[in-house]
Amino acid sequence: MIFHFTKWPHFKKSKEGMNPLKKKPRSKNISPRAVHPEWMKVRVSFPTEGDALSKVREEVESKKLHTVCESASCPNLNHCWNRRTATYMLSGDICTRRCQYCDVAFGKPKPLDLEEPERVARSVAELGLRHVVLTAVNRDDLKDGGAAHFAETITKIKSYLPTCSIEVLIPDFKAKEESLKILYDAKPNIINHNIETVERLFPTITPQKNYKRSLSVLSHISNHGFLTKSGLILGLGEKEEDVKQCLDDLFAHGVRMLTIGQYLQPGPTHYPVQEFVKPEVFDYWKETAYKIGFKTIASGPLVRSSYHADEYFSD
Repeated sequence: MIFHFTKWPHFKKSKEGMNPLKKKPRSKNISPRAVHPEWMKVRVSFPTEGDALSKVREEVESKKLHTVCESASCPNLNHCWNRRTATYMLSGDICTRRCQYCDVAFGKPKPLDLEEPERVARSVAELGLRHVVLTAVNRDDLKDGGAAHFAETITKIKSYLPTCSIEVLIPDFKAKEESLKILYDAKPNIINHNIETVERLFPTITPQKNYKRSLSVLSHISNHGFLTKSGLILGLGEKEEDVKQCLDDLFAHGVRMLTIGQYLQPGPTHYPVQEFVKPEVFDYWKETAYKIGFKTIASGPLVRSSYHADEYFSD
């Protein structure tokens, strides 16, 4: 059984903090979640007063911050928060895009919280993080897609904790060069843009994104000298030749850090899991990716974009 940690009593938010858009279905189709195989089970430890998990929880709640750990119902929340690591989600918790696999709420976002970069930076400093991951919802309603908000947060973190390395997981910014330049000027250590799925499935899984546009963004990042990272999720109906082509495309466009994980259906109106990929298949793709030339690869059923990101950056 996969536990969704935000549903345990300790993790319940107040009614004022609940996002009503989370309750809206992705589609009219009802597909009950499939029974998870043995290798997808997650062990949880319940929080105790003063432990690392509670400390991260207190930081997130006291500073009114969002994390992708909660908003995307990540199965690794318990594990990562116990390691005092979390992925901060900027620009609110409502996305302007409606991807079929994602559990982040979609709709009309609220105006940017201009105090958020300061609060995130203070949180990073108070937790004493060595490595922080910043991501954001898509903000197609903003001219720069939220790039300046990313940049300000990076700058604030550097002012409070110069020793902390910073990884950003960005939307495609509609491939606007002016938005990417804003981000580059802030000088994060790693820039990640997830391809998510293979080209053949883009129109179904993520119709508001474009495979070639994502590749062009990754190429642009790499050409500007940044460590370039991307992630792929399996179990959506991709074929072996699809995955191999995607890996070749990512490498050809400058990606050198890679994550490969299993898709988990968040709810009955999200896209259904087509396959639970076996651990040995993830091992195969890891070996294949190394042969292609990727430098750093995390591949496994529970791997997510920022899973153990601090360790992979130091490798």
